[in-house]
Amino acid sequence: MSRKVLHSKEGGSMQIGIIGAGRVGCSMGKYLVEHGADVLGYYDTNDRAAEEAAQFTGTERYDTLAELVSASRLIFITTPDGIILRVWEQIRHLPLAQKIICHCSGALSSDSFSGIEDTRAACLSIHPMLPFSNRFSSYEQLEKAFFTVEGDSSATQVVSAMFEGFGNRVCSIRAEDKPRYHAAASILSNQVVAVLDCGYALLEQCGFSREEAIVATATLVRQNINNVIENGCVDALTGPIERCDLGTVEKHLACLGEEDAQMYRILGTKLVTIAEKKNPGVDYGKMRALLQSTGCKNEEDEKAGEGGL
Repeated sequence: MSRKVLHSKEGGSMQIGIIGAGRVGCSMGKYLVEHGADVLGYYDTNDRAAEEAAQFTGTERYDTLAELVSASRLIFITTPDGIILRVWEQIRHLPLAQKIICHCSGALSSDSFSGIEDTRAACLSIHPMLPFSNRFSSYEQLEKAFFTVEGDSSATQVVSAMFEGFGNRVCSIRAEDKPRYHAAASILSNQVVAVLDCGYALLEQCGFSREEAIVATATLVRQNINNVIENGCVDALTGPIERCDLGTVEKHLACLGEEDAQMYRILGTKLVTIAEKKNPGVDYGKMRALLQSTGCKNEEDEKAGEGGL
């Protein structure tokens, strides 16, 4: 593919340099190159990693930060979060006028680039809603990734237009919302794993192997996620809490260990709030009280469980 020459707001070709040759750097660089962007190459303190990334993307390895920064108009910092500030401190005293400095952290905002106003550069952060699991294959998933940006308006306009030109959706958020945004991404991606692990462990107690537990529930898990994506949380909700099936929920709590029961109660209380939106005419008061109590209810309130999951 011939390279597409992108332009900054001030004019001139938007030549791109990447600092950091790990999973994010390799993936972003390859994706940019595949879509015709003018990626010059990489700098990394690990020379071998930088060389591998350069070969993978058909670009160059730079020996020093100063060389890469000097050659580039748009600079992506794709290092781990804990290194971003260190990189900024190393480059902030270099000539940066008219350049765009960008990092790809989901948790940090563009405020990380303190004092950038003195450099006459613009800054932003851009984050794809995507887990990068492999240096050399994750770029294939970026085609479907949703990007969030925040930072200087001039910089976000240029970078947003670039990725929108690739076919990606891009949303602007406020710098102060980055911790909340990243917490959301973490809950939806990482903490779901803890819930799945809890369910698999319970099936192991029933005699399943871990592999059998994963295979047995694969359709259930996939279908539930698909229902949420297609219909939203309210319409996708089913199960004993949505049915206000006190007896079944009580039995669930009785068979769980203390830690799992605590998680069940917290998540169950969240489900009650969703159920109340789905079924506004149903009184979920007793269900909420059961989930927020520390022990089981009286038997007179028990109801026989029925229905599906």
